Amino acid sequence: MFAMILLILLLFFEAALAACRIKTSSVCHGATAVLRAASVLILVALAALSVATWGFRYYAITAVLVVSAVVNAAGSLRKKEAGAKLLPARIIRRAAGMSALIIIALLPAVVFPEYRPLPTTGGHRVETATRHFSDEERTEAYTKQGGARELAVEFWYPENAEGSFPLVIFSHGSFGTRTSNETLFRELASHGYVVCSIDHTYQCLYTTDRSGKVLLINGEFMNDVRRENAREDKSRSLELYKEWMEVRTGDIAFVIETVKADASDVIHRLIDTEKIGVIGHSLGGAAVLGIGRMRSDIGAVVALEAPYLCDILDVQNDAFVLESAAYPVPVLNIYSDSSWPNLGKWPQYAKNVQLLSGSDKDIHNLHISGAGHLSLTDLSLASPILTRVLNGHSSSLNAEDCLRRINEECLAFFDRYLKEAGAFSIK
Repeated sequence: MFAMILLILLLFFEAALAACRIKTSSVCHGATAVLRAASVLILVALAALSVATWGFRYYAITAVLVVSAVVNAAGSLRKKEAGAKLLPARIIRRAAGMSALIIIALLPAVVFPEYRPLPTTGGHRVETATRHFSDEERTEAYTKQGGARELAVEFWYPENAEGSFPLVIFSHGSFGTRTSNETLFRELASHGYVVCSIDHTYQCLYTTDRSGKVLLINGEFMNDVRRENAREDKSRSLELYKEWMEVRTGDIAFVIETVKADASDVIHRLIDTEKIGVIGHSLGGAAVLGIGRMRSDIGAVVALEAPYLCDILDVQNDAFVLESAAYPVPVLNIYSDSSWPNLGKWPQYAKNVQLLSGSDKDIHNLHISGAGHLSLTDLSLASPILTRVLNGHSSSLNAEDCLRRINEECLAFFDRYLKEAGAFSIK
């Protein structure tokens, strides 16, 4: 909302300047410099008053306004405008060009409006901490330099709490980040969980290393995700699934072992290492479904719209061969309108379809009607516009209601299987 108000204000200033220039048939350097400087001061004042949070959203527009203010102030000092007569058509073109530049510069603020995660409902205040782990047993495959694979992880945990709490590990989607479901992390932590979310280096949109250097998503990985199509080439899809899952499940297993073993970390004392749950969205959901089969210390799994990629063993007669053994861990599969009508059409979701009709009381399936794939993440709060575009369809369920539903179901599910607090059934 603030970004739209600022955009309207700046476009109004531009229209006012155009009217001044047409009336005087001049550039109006002085008036332009004053208005540009005033616009920058408005931004600074609102940031200082915490009305707006200073950050990447406002870098471009600030640069545009500052440069314009300096240029016009210099022109005013040189008194260039005295002899400069402008035709109305030229003035209108200049105003249109500057307006377009303002709109482009404010796009980050419009597409990614400021937001806060939903308020928590638990009794604990929530604290956060970031750690960097190096896995000396694995070589980084996404860089030519190699070296140990490094991961940035972030914790959400009860502040100043006594006792120990279940550990929940989160794995983000293909182009996500470790904060993609912060609303859920904070809610779980407020109810007595320690949540650890992983940035899967080079499989996340971006992360930072120990020195603060920004590491962007690997281009080859990004292209493979975009091009993969199990309906056209199952053998190639299976190759990619194995490659991605090896990285993801390796990251999750390493983080679990590191968190369990590092008794020197102050967060370690809060963790009940006998009670571990995992959550993942999309590709991250496929990874946690895989780790649920691989490790005996996993007590519960939540998959936010994800296929059982690790259950795909082979390709025969142009069909995936699936793991036949029963899934060993209680699992909650959450689907949106993006996948629910297509489960039977998408080959990689064959195991999901099998489990929809199963009788296992510990396999739970929830369809959140009116939501889309990215509505299951905080992107729906951070950028409603981008969420709508990437989902490819509109969502009739608003973002807050969708995320609250996810919070409620995940909390109840983990309470049942990690804290043994009552029964669990889909509400």
